[in-house]
Amino acid sequence: MHKQIIVTMAVRDLDKSRAFFSALGYAFEPMFSNEDAALMVISEGSINAMLMTAPFFSSFHTRKIANTQEAVEMWLCLSCESREEVDRLVAKAVALGATATGEPDDHGFMYGHGFTDLDGHAWQFTHIGGTPAQ
Repeated sequence: MHKQIIVTMAVRDLDKSRAFFSALGYAFEPMFSNEDAALMVISEGSINAMLMTAPFFSSFHTRKIANTQEAVEMWLCLSCESREEVDRLVAKAVALGATATGEPDDHGFMYGHGFTDLDGHAWQFTHIGGTPAQ
């Protein structure tokens, strides 16, 4: 069965995207990175994001790249250890130029908040600290 997930997304400026996600604390795998693409390690050995320049991304598909200024093409949700980690990551992303997506969503047992990155991709951080009320 599947052991890894690699989410691939087009970016307008690879250097800016790398700097943004590096500042959030993510590392990049040099073996799978060059001037056209960069493999961002989200969780060692299991979750990665391949950031590709738009021309390189387009070379793999015949369909147009979604205009993320007009539509959401994906929503990547990542788990966090605590509510504080959720808030810290979103605040840091916003300080680096991202846009928060509304207010935090608090369901008691589950807490989440997200941002739209420099290229318009939607990211969500969630902490689950219990079970839903029955």
